[in-house]
Amino acid sequence: MPLLIALALMGGVLLWLAGAPLLTRLRRKRLLAQPFPPAWRDILRRRLPYFRLMPADLQLQLKRHIQVFLAEKPLLGCGGLKLTDEMRVSIAAQACLLLLNRRADYFPGLRQVLVYPAAFFVERGQADANGLQREERRLLAGESWSQGQVILSWEDALAGAADATDGRNVVIHEFAHQLDQEFGHANGAPALRSKRAYERWSAVLGAAYAKLQQQAEHGEPSLFSHYGATDPAEFFAVASEVFFEQAAELAAEDPALYRELSQFYCVNPLSWR
Repeated sequence: MPLLIALALMGGVLLWLAGAPLLTRLRRKRLLAQPFPPAWRDILRRRLPYFRLMPADLQLQLKRHIQVFLAEKPLLGCGGLKLTDEMRVSIAAQACLLLLNRRADYFPGLRQVLVYPAAFFVERGQADANGLQREERRLLAGESWSQGQVILSWEDALAGAADATDGRNVVIHEFAHQLDQEFGHANGAPALRSKRAYERWSAVLGAAYAKLQQQAEHGEPSLFSHYGATDPAEFFAVASEVFFEQAAELAAEDPALYRELSQFYCVNPLSWR
């Protein structure tokens, strides 16, 4: 009898696992049958300059992704911040840029987005030269956790959306980390299609990362924030910001890197200008 019960339970679990993707698709289909709220469209036009530049098919894709994202991913105000639709739609739109033309699973590991009014402090354990741990307090505009959270400063998210040509966008940065963290710890190599793709990615991004490290070490100016020289994961996130916001400059300076990012993200922001 215990064996029969165990088999029945196992069968129930397998049926649930098989049916879950179907239920998700049906729920999203019903959601996308609803019209995109006119008030949300006004927010996109006012707050996100790149939306006005995108071709109509990508605008439609983005709006559909926003609908699903906001239905499935809770955005929570922290530090006394009361979230409005303007905040929610602005953040979702920037995050969903990374899903255009791709098989969208809507950041499957993400459980919630925490939004603070402005930059926030975090405590970090840091080992000194002797290997002793000490607490370090840092002021951050954003953070992405592999445990399923993205934390953002609304002030910085708003500023990142307002200027779509400065190569600095905290929402793009943190959600690039989410893509990088889909299968574990972020390492600068998100899910790619083949072994050859990984080899090419490693060669191209590795060379660009090494160049940025040299520039940062010598205090030389760069198209990329020197923060990207911290490690390969940060370089991928910083490069993603530049790819979406300074496409022409990146394509001119490093065509191979632009090509890799364009193939990964399945878009060509050069054509949006």
